[in-house]
Amino acid sequence: MFVDTVVEDKALHKPAFLIGLSVAVLAFFFAFNFTNTIFGEFLSPVIGNPEESGLFGRFVVSFVLSVIFVLNLLAISFARLKIQILIVWFELFLLFLAFAYSFDLKLSFIQSRIGLMISKGLFTTIYISAVSIVIATAIAIVGAIAKLSNNGFAYAIASFYTSLFRGLPLLLQVYLIYKGLPQLGFMVDAIPSGIAALSLCYGAYMTEIFRAGIQSIPKGQWEASRALGFKSGLILRKIILPQSIPIIVPPTGNQFIAMLKDSSLVSVLGIWELMYLAKTLGQRDFRHMEMLLTAAMIYWGLTIILEMIQARIERKYQQKT
Repeated sequence: MFVDTVVEDKALHKPAFLIGLSVAVLAFFFAFNFTNTIFGEFLSPVIGNPEESGLFGRFVVSFVLSVIFVLNLLAISFARLKIQILIVWFELFLLFLAFAYSFDLKLSFIQSRIGLMISKGLFTTIYISAVSIVIATAIAIVGAIAKLSNNGFAYAIASFYTSLFRGLPLLLQVYLIYKGLPQLGFMVDAIPSGIAALSLCYGAYMTEIFRAGIQSIPKGQWEASRALGFKSGLILRKIILPQSIPIIVPPTGNQFIAMLKDSSLVSVLGIWELMYLAKTLGQRDFRHMEMLLTAAMIYWGLTIILEMIQARIERKYQQKT
């Protein structure tokens, strides 16, 4: 996080900004009308029956919510930065839980099936994503080198590949590989088809990431290395790539997180990953929201772990540079 060294008054501590924010928040809550929610029921001693309170009840509820919202922001602004982040995360998480609770979830149903979702679905999702990112990285390195070469044949193949697989929806690629290859005489199972689609699709995106990272290194280093008699492969491995890794890591980490979520698309092939289990386990009892929200929380937890790993890797390379 970038920390500004210039100390100035916070916007929330300025009366003019505070009044303007209060008016804007009041208008927002009034426009969306929260009278028929739990807030309206809580203020029923003041406004009466929420459904019959009309504009008066709508204004009172909006006013109370806006006051709570602005006072909350004002109180948080006096805390330290890390405390502010923790408080806001906690409050937003409570709002998410309140949103989930509004669906009248059956917790016992979730408890009876979450074991299968983790032992089978989570394992399959991580396996498909991990194998795909390794293959995609290998494809990206080869593709980036080809796009930076003076060989017209290699550049044409690499540019055609990136254009094709970046131009087609991933779901379409999954279907083309799974249903198209058998018509050519290649029988491919569902999991290898899903891995192939993810690898080829994200390999195309990562090719451009690797190319940009390599090109970010000054050309003079390459020329100086060649002048010293180093071979092209040695220059790339020992000089260029190590310097480009700190530039490549952040977008590559983002691609892996995106791939983890896009692996849900292979559920259309009947693979028992998280999304497939979330759709099927709740069908018999019509408890779809329980399974979908459970899958959402698992995906969210995985992305948080990956974000932490990515941040640690970035800090490691920043210290080296």
